[in-house]
Amino acid sequence: MRTLIHKSIQNPKLFKQQLLFWSQQFREIIYLDSNDYPQDYSSYDCLVALDAFTSIKTDYHNAFEDLKQYQQTTRDWLFGYLSYDLKNNTESLVSKNFDGLGFPDLFFFQPKKLFLLKGNQVEIQYLNCCDDEVETDFKEIIETEIAREELASKVIIQQRISKENYLEKVTKVLEHIHRGDIYEANFCMEFFADNAIINPFEKFSTLNAISQPPLAVFFKNNKLFLLSATPERYLRKEGENIISQPIKGTSKRFLDPIADEKSKNDLALDPKERSENIMITDLVRNDLSKTAQKGSVEVKELCGIYSFLQVHQMITTITSKLDAQYAAIDVIKTSFPMGSMTGAPKIEAMKIIEELEETKRGLYSGAVGYFTPSGDFDFNVVIRSILYNQEKKYVSFSVGSAITSQSVPEKEYEECLLKAKAMREVMKSINTN
Repeated sequence: MRTLIHKSIQNPKLFKQQLLFWSQQFREIIYLDSNDYPQDYSSYDCLVALDAFTSIKTDYHNAFEDLKQYQQTTRDWLFGYLSYDLKNNTESLVSKNFDGLGFPDLFFFQPKKLFLLKGNQVEIQYLNCCDDEVETDFKEIIETEIAREELASKVIIQQRISKENYLEKVTKVLEHIHRGDIYEANFCMEFFADNAIINPFEKFSTLNAISQPPLAVFFKNNKLFLLSATPERYLRKEGENIISQPIKGTSKRFLDPIADEKSKNDLALDPKERSENIMITDLVRNDLSKTAQKGSVEVKELCGIYSFLQVHQMITTITSKLDAQYAAIDVIKTSFPMGSMTGAPKIEAMKIIEELEETKRGLYSGAVGYFTPSGDFDFNVVIRSILYNQEKKYVSFSVGSAITSQSVPEKEYEECLLKAKAMREVMKSINTN
C-alpha cells in the first residue's frame, strides 16, 4: 500500500531543485523534468522516484520477458531504462564494441518514495510507511539549501573517432546506401574522459539550465549516472493510445532573431532533412503496426518544427491504438530501439552501425522512463546526454546524425559537433584530435 499525501508549493521551480538536491542521499534516483516546455502529451511537470523497494537488473538475454513479468507482478510504479543493446534480445545482433561505462543492459526499480508535480501541486506517494515520514521528508525538502559546488578536477574530453576517420566511416555508410543495402543509418561517435571526477548534480543542473528540454533526466543507480537533456520522446501509452515522436532534422539557433527565424524556415524546407524524417516516420509506422488495432496507425503531425534553447528540431508525431491481445511491454519490444537512432531498413542498418562505430552504445540511444500501476508508460530517447561511471571515473557522451544518399560527410560532422555543443560546454575543457 502507498501512503498518498497532497501538498501545495509556492515556488515549483525552486522546489524541483531542492527535491533533486535532497535526493542525492539515496542509492537510486530518477528525476524526470519537462522544464515547463509546452507539449500535448504530458501527465506531470516533474516526477521523482527514489530508493528501490524492489528492482530488476539484467543483460539483454530474455530481457523483455523478464521486464514483462516484473511489471505484471508488481503492478506498481516502475522507473528505469532500456539500453540500446536490448536489440540483441529481439534480433540476431551483437554488441562487441568497446564499453568504458559498464551499465547493465536493463534496470528498473519500484520506488519507496515518489513525488509527482503538476503546477503548484505535488502528490507524494510512499510505499509501506506512515504519514509522519512523509511530513518529515517534505519539511526537510522545503528547508533544503542548495550547495552548488564544482569539483576541482580538470576533465579533458577526447574524441573516440578523429575527424578524418569519421569522414572515412561516413563514406563507407554512403557506399552501403548507394549499393542499396540501406536507405539511411544513424552513425554515432563518442566523446570521453578517463580519470574524471565530476559532481553529477552540478553538471546536470548546468546542462538542464542551458538546454531546458521537455524530457530531461537525472538518473543514479549507486555509482552510475545519466545526465540527460533529451528533447525526444520514444514511446508513450495512455490507455489504448500509443504515441511516438521521432526527431530527424536539426539546425542552429542564433541570437539574432532574423537569422534564427531563417535557420528555422530553412530546416522546414530542407529536402534532405525532410526525406530523413519521412523515412524514419515510415519505419516507426511499421513498428507500431505490429501491435496496433487494424487501420489505427496515424501520422498526427509530419515534420513539425520545434525550437529548443540549443537547436531547432524537426519532429513527427505518430499514433496508434493498441490491440487488446498485446501487453504494454509488447509495444516496446516490437519497436525498440527508436527508429530515429537506427536507420532503415532497421536490422541491416543496425548491423552496419555496429561494424563502423567504435563504442558500445549502451544507455546512449536507449530509453529512460516509467510505468504506472495501470500499465501506461512514457519513455524518452537518450540523446544529448552525459553518462558517468563514478567508480571507473569514466565520462562519456555520444552524438550522431542520419546518413542518407544526400549526405555530405563534412556537414554530418558539423551536425555532430552542433549536437555536442551543450555537453561540451558543461564539461568545459575539450581536446579534439
